[in-house]
Amino acid sequence: MAERKIVDGKGSFCPGPLMELIVALKESQVGDELEVLSTDKGSANDIPEWVRKVGHEFVSSSEDGGVWHIVVRKAK
Repeated sequence: MAERKIVDGKGSFCPGPLMELIVALKESQVGDELEVLSTDKGSANDIPEWVRKVGHEFVSSSEDGGVWHIVVRKAK
């Protein structure tokens, strides 16, 4: 059963949130969604680009109060 996991990368700068996502993906099952929380605006571009390049699925990205919420789905 797929889960949604929160990856809290707030307060760290690129590539910190991306590195935390990579660790979380390794611990996740195919189909799981991971929501990265980041205060680094660069993550909103860097994470979706990396996700597509390595073959996972970019779901959404939004900003709320200075925090980016970037959702990805593990595809392999």
